[in-house]
Amino acid sequence: MKILGIDPGLNITGYGVLEIVEGQPRLVEAGIVRGKSRGSLTSRIKEIHDGVADVIEALKPDVMALEKLYSHYDRPTTAILMGHARGVICLAAADADIEVADYAATQVKKTLTDNGRAPKWQMQQAIQRELGLTTLPEPADVADALAIAFCHFCVEKGLRVGG
Repeated sequence: MKILGIDPGLNITGYGVLEIVEGQPRLVEAGIVRGKSRGSLTSRIKEIHDGVADVIEALKPDVMALEKLYSHYDRPTTAILMGHARGVICLAAADADIEVADYAATQVKKTLTDNGRAPKWQMQQAIQRELGLTTLPEPADVADALAIAFCHFCVEKGLRVGG
């Protein structure tokens, strides 16, 4: 089983693929899909779609774990823009006939650290520890994508890691 974790973003979308081998998650690949920081929204979301579709085609995951949309009341426009990114990411999964599982950022953080408000550096350290990585996964978008994939693994296995 391969799990593709995605941390959606308009400029940087992090991804990470974990393969479950003998009941344990193993890192296959992680990286980022970059959208143009300038340019039309249409071209930016097309780049995200195409980049995620390329990752799916190359790595052939069985399921995609994706961060749920979060909206802070002070920044509704950000949520609307992120909805565009999530939409084309879900489209890439649908085109490849891959199931999508959604997880709230607080659930992902709580699963790995027992703290639903854990800062990015703590998430990087937690995913480094859980996957036995020699270095911190960087940028933070990659660590977040791996954490989302790891959260899916834990939910499917009924595990609680935290701490």
